[in-house]
Amino acid sequence: MATTPTPGADRVRVAVRVRPFSQREKNAGSKCVISMHSRTTTIHDPKNPEHTKTFTFDLAYWSHNGFQMEKDGVFTAVGPTSKFAGQREVFHDLGRGILDSAWQGYNATLLAYGQTGSGKSYSMIGFGANKGLIPKVCEELFQAIENRERNQEYQVTFSMLEIYNEQVRDLLSRTKKPRGLRVREDTQLGFYVDGLRSVPCENYAQIERLMEQGTRVRTMASTNMNASSSRSHMVITLQFKQFFPDRGLTKQSCINLVDLAGSERQKTSGSEGDRLREGSHVNLSLTNLGNVISALADIAVGKKVLHIPYRDSVLTKLLQPALGGNSRTALIAAISPADICYEETLSTLRYVERAKKVRNKAVVNTSALVRESRAANSKLLLRCGHSRMAEQPADLLAELGLGPHTHQLTWAHLLEQAREEWQQHHVAVAQERQMLKTLPHLLNVNEDPQLTGVLKYFIQAGSCDAGQAESNALTLQGLGISDKHASFTNLDGQVTVTPYNKCNVVVNGVPITTKTKLQHLDRIILGSNSAYLYIGFPSERASEDLSRFDYDFFQLERAAAQGMSVDKLGARHGGNRRADPSVLAVFQDYIKLMPLVAEANQMSEELKKGLTMELKVKNLASSDSRGYDLQKEVMVKVTNQRTHEVWVWSKAKFINRKFLMEELYQHLLDGEDSHIAQEDDPFWDPVEVVHLGSAHIWLQSLAYCMQFEEQVEFLNCDGLAEAVLHIHVTPCSPAGRACGEEDVVIDPLELLGKRMDFQIRIERCLGAKWLKEDTERGIQMGYRIYDLPHPLYTKPVWKIANPQIEESVQFTALNASQEFLNYLQTNALIVDLWGLQEGCAGLSCSQLDLVVTAEGHVMVDTKKISTLADGGQMPSNQISELHLKLLKLEQETELLRNINRALREENMFLKDSLDKTGSCQQGKRLSRPHKPPNTQTGTGMTTRLPPAREGKQTSTPQAGYDRELATALKVFYQSMNMARRQFLKVRHYKPPEDDQMLRPFVYQQSQMLKDFGDLFESSLWKLKNDVALIVKKKRECLLYNK
Repeated sequence: MATTPTPGADRVRVAVRVRPFSQREKNAGSKCVISMHSRTTTIHDPKNPEHTKTFTFDLAYWSHNGFQMEKDGVFTAVGPTSKFAGQREVFHDLGRGILDSAWQGYNATLLAYGQTGSGKSYSMIGFGANKGLIPKVCEELFQAIENRERNQEYQVTFSMLEIYNEQVRDLLSRTKKPRGLRVREDTQLGFYVDGLRSVPCENYAQIERLMEQGTRVRTMASTNMNASSSRSHMVITLQFKQFFPDRGLTKQSCINLVDLAGSERQKTSGSEGDRLREGSHVNLSLTNLGNVISALADIAVGKKVLHIPYRDSVLTKLLQPALGGNSRTALIAAISPADICYEETLSTLRYVERAKKVRNKAVVNTSALVRESRAANSKLLLRCGHSRMAEQPADLLAELGLGPHTHQLTWAHLLEQAREEWQQHHVAVAQERQMLKTLPHLLNVNEDPQLTGVLKYFIQAGSCDAGQAESNALTLQGLGISDKHASFTNLDGQVTVTPYNKCNVVVNGVPITTKTKLQHLDRIILGSNSAYLYIGFPSERASEDLSRFDYDFFQLERAAAQGMSVDKLGARHGGNRRADPSVLAVFQDYIKLMPLVAEANQMSEELKKGLTMELKVKNLASSDSRGYDLQKEVMVKVTNQRTHEVWVWSKAKFINRKFLMEELYQHLLDGEDSHIAQEDDPFWDPVEVVHLGSAHIWLQSLAYCMQFEEQVEFLNCDGLAEAVLHIHVTPCSPAGRACGEEDVVIDPLELLGKRMDFQIRIERCLGAKWLKEDTERGIQMGYRIYDLPHPLYTKPVWKIANPQIEESVQFTALNASQEFLNYLQTNALIVDLWGLQEGCAGLSCSQLDLVVTAEGHVMVDTKKISTLADGGQMPSNQISELHLKLLKLEQETELLRNINRALREENMFLKDSLDKTGSCQQGKRLSRPHKPPNTQTGTGMTTRLPPAREGKQTSTPQAGYDRELATALKVFYQSMNMARRQFLKVRHYKPPEDDQMLRPFVYQQSQMLKDFGDLFESSLWKLKNDVALIVKKKRECLLYNK
């Protein structure tokens, strides 16, 4: 085939389109984070609105707001000032460009990229009267053909395929080939799909019917495996030939219209942190597409690239001409405006930012008529395969020019065969439309709006069974649907549904087990996740908007029935009660994963794996050490019902495992051996430590040097009590002696700059559900206080229902800082409870990172020590000893300064007092003939003691009374502590199971209560006596002074 080169290289055109808010985003009160001006698109970080990123593309379409619906259902701008871009504007810029290239003889490709639900399928296919790019391109192509000169001939063939899990499925074929069609390579033609059906078309109506047929096949395939269409790529190809007999040549254009799978953003991939391979070939193919785009972008800017990875996936093989090859290519990126989709939207914009740098080498495809005919035959020959010639039908061999009746099989004859198929299809469609008007029926509801309502199941009068068996009146496909799943009865103007055995049937979000009457527009879920909308009798119907009953509606209704809502996640805050974007993103993840978990449970059951998976929200009721809510995220709790082993999978890990489960399940459906080695089994993992819950112990008492003992609940991710922790926190001396009441401080600032020692002692763990469920399990606890580099863990305890831990650690702050004292007053110590399973190792921490004192105590508040360590590069034990000595010297020096200052002030005060006394002693002797009690006689001179000394002597009795009162209170507190311990002992003293031991138990308990009462009364009596004695002494002293 001859080609005519064009000057320069064609750069990939990139357009971005932002859609309106979805209903879910409206309900959540989402904010728009996208703004557009001319060709620029700016995205605002919802956590930091001043932080923005701006991208420039060839086209930017604002379809978020500023539109209205016309009478014909088409969305248009509300006025001349509106920025709204509808389907018409998008086609004018992109669709006409594709058609212009095709008429000139260039290959043309249009790609749609974006996350699931971003609106890319709407841009490509459209909805209702708002036709998308694919139907408009096809329609305009045939309109242009009709208006062309009659002396020219045009041929259009249509093919439609789907790529899912690296398998190619022909959507125009009635038979499914196991493992899909093969992608082969020819030296002249490049990569092509072997055996793909191409149907000749002579008008747009025929293409419309073929698209309906392909969509139906795609929907049934999606329903059968619950392989969401959002995880598959759809490729529509138009082969457009122009014949010019007077010039003896032809022009040929290949138009590829590609709706790519949803670009769900994972941190790096679906298998992050997973021991198994990447399970999602969808993610893999999009990643490979990104690698190809990056390599081509590097080449465009002059970088040296050794390899372009076209061969790494089926998708990139078929798109090789579109990226860097012989094609004019455009890409439209669909994005969400919502703040809860910020990360995904930013990822999409960065992805297509690279694509605009790619340059292709498009040429006009022309050839002479004779050579073109031979080339076409060669291409068809490759499609059939040389080794299977005898197996090919006669009409195809004739098309190749290899059969006995070649002259009879012309293009017109091929069209005639297609017309016969279309006529049969037309009769079936007319019959279906008539039944829609008269009978109640079920409409399928799919995650992809384009596939919703494609399948219709009519409920005839009488009783009809529904299930997978072909003998049923309603043959339904889907995961978890039994051969006979439910019975629908149409009798006396009413329709009822009755589940068979334990088959799962959900009506309006609520599972049913008995006969249930259906109302018009009821929502029904059969099996794990096959969703249907019930349409009642014609008398029940009105002009309802069925579009509101979309896939999200079903899942939100199901979640509400299970008690999950945005409010449960604690997402409302502020005066307007607006939802927090990060929590809304978690709720969105929960809704998305809910049907996937149901499907995974069904596959586990059918494959006899014995696993149960359950959606959980991590940190649902958890807070940090200051009481603020922790970042929430969705996780999946996996339990082996036979062994009681438990795993917790992240969202990314579960999604990856789900893909691998589907792959294994497909073997079962295909009748193949589904056995797999344990290490490759997506339903298995090595046992691991499981986080069970957290307990908060507030440390405010420690800031006042007060010891405390608490019993605190460990709360799990649902906010429910998992166990009870018994813990002591005791301020102490460096030697470990507990501080008493006399050491209590009124103001924590009294401790500033001083050494603080305290002990944390974990006594026991009571009532752990984890241990009750399986006696072979164990537990371990860990906590981290202030600036410790990592948590400290208790020793593992196994096979004990209420284990005694009794482990104590002493901590030391050598020079308590203001920050540390603030921490004690405002923060809690968080103790985590970990569940151990048989075969897994316990948790441990490295002692090398800990700084310890010479006594072996763990040091906290070590900011100064860290500074010394950075500067001196010395071992931690040497650093702590030197620092301890340095601080002691500083404290001793400060003490000496204080003593010196006090002595200097005392000296000055005594000097002033003596001077005053010397100047007036003669006057005092004359006016006071008797000897005062507070005088001294020596060397003929009487001298009065200084007032300061006098004041000191008079205050001595008061200080004595205070000391006596403090001693009395201390004795009382000690007695009360003893009484409290006895009371706790009585509380925890449980009656024996043996009835014969009940009498001794009652006697012993009554004796313990008597001892407790006696101790309490004697303590009060002693306190009263001590206080009365102090008061008596104080009164006698006052009378003596008077």
